[in-house]
Amino acid sequence: MELTHFDEEGRSRMVDVTEKEATFRVAVAGGKIYMKRETLSRILNKNIEKGDVFGVARVAAIMGLKNTHHLIPMCHPLNITGADVYFEPNLDESYIDIKVSVKLSGKTGVEMEALTGVSIAALTIYDMCKAVDKEMTISDIMLLSKSGGKSGEFIRGQK
Repeated sequence: MELTHFDEEGRSRMVDVTEKEATFRVAVAGGKIYMKRETLSRILNKNIEKGDVFGVARVAAIMGLKNTHHLIPMCHPLNITGADVYFEPNLDESYIDIKVSVKLSGKTGVEMEALTGVSIAALTIYDMCKAVDKEMTISDIMLLSKSGGKSGEFIRGQK
């Protein structure tokens, strides 16, 4: 597999997508933030002093994914046409499962945007709850699926 973020002399560069065809693309990323049971309970009962944790984290995720090109040096600025953020609390293991889906019709994928959205959502949850739980752990941030583009479909765990 050829690495496309380097020129002939090994210098990093932004990939030239000028001649590529625009296609419909979707990427879904996920991650988890583990916390004390009391912290999760406070989030679910809307008893965190900084406000609605899921509401703020959702907005932060969308703002973050729209600004991925400002954070990751070789990412293209993209015209994102849709983004969804989902939070699923797991009471048994005391974590929140985060999923972010990003869509567009364009010349390059949205995997980095989905991953950035998950990361920013998790960091926002941490920030909003750190006064009651500094031991929260963010983990398992990964691409779950992507479709569109030259490389086609990817679903984690499938060949």
